[in-house]
Parts: sequence; structure tokens; C-alpha cells
Amino acid sequence: MVKVVKFGGSSLASAEQFTKVGDIIRSDESRKYVVPSAPGKRNSKDTKVTDMLYACYDLAEKDQDFKVMLRKIKDRYDSIINGLHLKLALDEEFKLIAENFKAKAGADYAASRGEYLNGIIMANYLGYEFIDSATVIFFDENGNFDAEKTDKVLSKKFEKTEKAVIPGFYGAGPDGKVVTFSRGGSDITGSIVSKACRASMYENWTDVSGCLVADPRIIDNPQPIKVVTYRELRELSYMGASVLHEDAVFPVRKAGIPINIRNTNDPEAPGTLIVESTCQKPDYTITGIAGKKGFVAVNIDKDKMNSEVGFCRKALQAFEENGISIEHMPSGIDTMTVFVHQAEFEGKEQQVISSIRRLAHPDIIDLESDLALIAVVGRGMKSNRGTAGRIFSALAHANINVRMIDQGSSELNIIIGVSNDDFDKAIKAIYDIFVVTQL
Repeated sequence: MVKVVKFGGSSLASAEQFTKVGDIIRSDESRKYVVPSAPGKRNSKDTKVTDMLYACYDLAEKDQDFKVMLRKIKDRYDSIINGLHLKLALDEEFKLIAENFKAKAGADYAASRGEYLNGIIMANYLGYEFIDSATVIFFDENGNFDAEKTDKVLSKKFEKTEKAVIPGFYGAGPDGKVVTFSRGGSDITGSIVSKACRASMYENWTDVSGCLVADPRIIDNPQPIKVVTYRELRELSYMGASVLHEDAVFPVRKAGIPINIRNTNDPEAPGTLIVESTCQKPDYTITGIAGKKGFVAVNIDKDKMNSEVGFCRKALQAFEENGISIEHMPSGIDTMTVFVHQAEFEGKEQQVISSIRRLAHPDIIDLESDLALIAVVGRGMKSNRGTAGRIFSALAHANINVRMIDQGSSELNIIIGVSNDDFDKAIKAIYDIFVVTQL
């Protein structure tokens, strides 16, 4: 049995946190491969090391003195090393980082040093082998992750390595230059490592006890989700639930490896188990509620639109030509509505309208801004009658006007459009009817 454990930045911000992490790893002999993030905030006024590295490299790029900032970063690592009483010095590493900053090695290189240095400390502390991710995780010339090459090289490496620390967040391109995933990419590294070592479990340790039914910034003490499927999590992540990087699901899903979201500060809590499929019934009809604000609805009307072959394609081409991605597209006989991100759309709205008129010749184009989308997700909705009715009854009771309804054919989710101002109130109303009162 082999487990991969990934720890977030908040779990590795100080020597005290490192000690907790060390105890967790040592408490289970099967935790053989460790993926650390860069040190996060020690308190609310603190700065994440990754942000410090970006700021430091920004000075280097402008040919300004960055030594004071780099020294502050080194002090952060030294405080962890000294707190753990390790016989380890990072002087040579920081000397090399300074040289590479001067040589303009790139922002990706700069950002990756947070995980790289934390990985060295973690390996030294645990007595595990250190594997530089730049030697085993690869990207192609376009900056896209090369899954096939990575899995081949990493699998071969693990055949000879029983226990190792592999830093999260980065790899290397064909030229050997460091390339990073998007922010939060250490989750992806953990997933890649899990697939390569054929892990029985991928444990993702953070500062929360798993996934929650709703955003705790909106709902006080929302209920935890015990078991969630990959498909449910993907829907929730896409709509803003941020416990796990949404791209971290794919490598382990293909390999059939479950993910366990755990809390470093409460290691006894079971957390949330993410699986391919399950016969376990959820505690509630719904699994979770998530959403995002800041959308525009582009309403396109044309009489007999349904009988005009290629109308939708022509209309959507206008968005493609202007580099705008589409979120949702409910439609009727004579109308279709395209939901897009407001921030992305605002600067190009007239070009898009002009393109739609040129390509599709609609009768009317109407814009509606400041909208929010809410996804109500759950595998239990399919087997429970009246789920949609209860959602709209709760919203009507809370005096919320529903601007859009879109249900996927899988019956796994229902997406509702409301105004930005009604966003919090809508989530509270849905949570109340399904979780609090369970009507």
C-alpha cells in the first residue's frame, strides 16, 4: 500500500507546522511520497513566500537591488530550519538563485523556488530522498503538461526510490527551463505523483477538514461533505469551490485513485473522500452549492431561429473571433442566451455585437449584466423527485428573481442565474431548504 501526501502552504508556514506534518507522515508507514507547497502565511498579516519571490524577481527584472527582499525570503527558510534543529544550510542555493535572478531566468523559475527550497528542508527533516521536479515533470514547447513523458520518467524513478519528497507546482520544458502550473498547482503535482507510483490513496492536506456543502464565508459552519464523486467535485470546482485545484482530478481519475482531503490541524478528522463512483447515499439530496458573480447574459433573438441550420454556430463564432469563452447557453425556439464573464466581455462588447450581427443576422441583441451563477450539485438529485421545485420554491420565498435555469442531461447539477445582489441570499435559501430544514 502506497500513499502520496501533499501539504499546502498553510500547513508548512513555520517550524511548528512542519513538526505537525512530520508527525502525520510518520504515523502511517504507507505515506511514502510527499509533495510540499511553498511556505504560506504564518498569520493574517504575513506574506506567502511565492508572492515574496514574485516581488523579488520583479525588482531583478527592473535591474533594481533585490538583495534585501531575497534576504527576507532566506530568513523565512532559516527560521524553519532553526526551529526544526536541522544541520542544513541553504547559502549555496540562495547564491545560485541570486545569480539566476540577475540573469533573468524567468518568473516561473522565481516562483518555483518556494516549493523547491521547502522540498529540500522536508527531505532533510524526514530523511527521505529529494527529487527535483524539474528532472521528472515535463512540459512541451507550448508550455502544456506532457503527461506521457512525465509518467514514464517518474514511474522509472519510483522503482528505485522507496521514499521521496517531490516539490509541487513546477516542472521543466524541452530546453530545461522551469515551467510552473497555475497557482495552486501543487495539487496537480500530487495527482501526477500518485498516478506514477500507482498509489492506493492521494491525501491532500490543507487547513480545512475537507469539502463543505457551501462557502463558509456565506453560511456559518456549513456541513462537511463525507464522500463526493469526481464529477460532482468538477462541477463544484468549476463554479468556485476552491478546496482542490480543478485540474488535479484528471490524472488520478484515469488511474482510479481516490483523493482524501484532510486537515493538518485536525488530523483525526476523516475529511472528504473523492471517488470515481460510490453506492453511498449522500447525507442530503444535494452534495454541494457553489457559485460565481460577475456574468453578462447576451440574449440573441430571431424569429424561426430553430429552423435555421447553423444559426447557433454563427452566433458563437462571434465570441470565438474575439477570444471570449462561453460559460452557459440556455436556448428556446426563437432565442438563445450566452453567459460570459463580465470582466472579459466588457472591453469587447461592441465588437462581439457587431460580429453577431454580421454572422447571424439576429432580430434583437440584448445585454443583461451583473449576474451570478449558482450550481446546485448532487448525485442524489436524480433519485429524488421535486428537487428543482424545492430550489425555486426556496428562492421565491426569499423574494429572489431567477434569471436563468440550466439543467445538465446527467441530472447531476442545476445552474441558476440570479443578480449579483441576490447571490448570498440565494445560497442561504437553497442551503436552508436542503440542509437545515431538509424539506
